[in-house]
Amino acid sequence: MTAAAILAHEVIGSGAEKVIVLGGWLGDRGVFQPIQHLLDQDKFTYCFADPRGYGGSMDIAGQHTNAEVAGDVVALAAALGWDKFHFIGHSMMGKVAQYLCAYHGDRLKAVVGVCPVPACHIDLDAGGHQLFSTAWEIPANRGIICMVTTGNRNTPVWEQYMIRESLRTTTPEAFRDYFTMWAGEDFAADMPGCQTPFLAMTGEYDGGVPTAFVQATVMQWLPNAELHVMSNSGHYPMQETPIQFVTVCEAFLGRFA
Repeated sequence: MTAAAILAHEVIGSGAEKVIVLGGWLGDRGVFQPIQHLLDQDKFTYCFADPRGYGGSMDIAGQHTNAEVAGDVVALAAALGWDKFHFIGHSMMGKVAQYLCAYHGDRLKAVVGVCPVPACHIDLDAGGHQLFSTAWEIPANRGIICMVTTGNRNTPVWEQYMIRESLRTTTPEAFRDYFTMWAGEDFAADMPGCQTPFLAMTGEYDGGVPTAFVQATVMQWLPNAELHVMSNSGHYPMQETPIQFVTVCEAFLGRFA
C-alpha cells in the first residue's frame, strides 16, 4: 500500500460538525457544485476532496484501491485537525464509506452512502461489463452510464455535460483502476457488526445501484443502517434533486452531532 497523500480539497463552512465528501466514478468534486449554496455553513464544515488521479489530485499517483482512498481520507482529516468526522461518499465512494466503517470506524461519527456500491464483488452481465470496463477509453460510454443510471429521464444536454466534465477531471489510468476498485474488490465479510450510523440513500430511478440491491447487502450488514429512497432521482441526487439531498443528509448527520 502506498503512503497516504493529502488530497486536493475545498473547505466550506465554519460549523462544529466536520464532514468529508467524495464523489463517484465519473468525475471530481465538481459533481457537488449544485448543493454548495444550500449547505448549513453555521452548523457544518464541509471538506470536498478529490481522490488520486481526479481533479486537483490528478497528479497524485496511486494504486486506486479502497484501502488507499480510505487511508487518504483519514490522513486528510488529520491534516485538518479533525479527530472525528462525518463522511459522505457517492457511488464508488459509498463503497469506500463502508471500508471506513470496517477499518476506521473509531474516526467516524456518522456516514451517508449516496447510491453506495456495496462492499461485495459486483457481478455485471456481459453487456454491462463491456460498457463499464471500456468507458475509460470510449467517452460515449460515460454518457450512456449517466443516462441508464438515472432512468433515461434527463436532458441529453446534461449527458454531454457529464461526459465533458468526466474527461476533463479524470486521468484514464485512474478511471480504469477505480472501475476495478468498485466492481472487483470484496470486503463484505468484514462488514457485519460495524456500529457506525450509516444512511444508505438510493435513487428511485437508479438503474445502477437499485434500492433492492442495497437492501439485500448494506442494509443486512450494518446494524445501525437506515435507508432513504430519494424520490424523482436516479444515481445523481446531488445533481437531480439538490435541495432534498442536502435536507436529508444534514438531518441525518445532525442527529449524531
